[in-house]
Amino acid sequence: FGGNRIAVRFEYEFHDDSGQWYRAYGNENWEFDELGYMKFRFASINDLPIQESDRKFRWERKT
Repeated sequence: FGGNRIAVRFEYEFHDDSGQWYRAYGNENWEFDELGYMKFRFASINDLPIQESDRKFRWERKT
């Protein structure tokens, strides 16, 4: 983090309506304005199809 910019690495998992799981991962660069609102967002995101058994993130979803 420096000044009004930050770089973020991320990874998350999701599934589509048919039940196919994906792992999304990548990098984002964020720049904020003088009020703290996001001014620019540059993202490189990759969606990789995975098997349900290959999921890394498993916890109960709160309702």
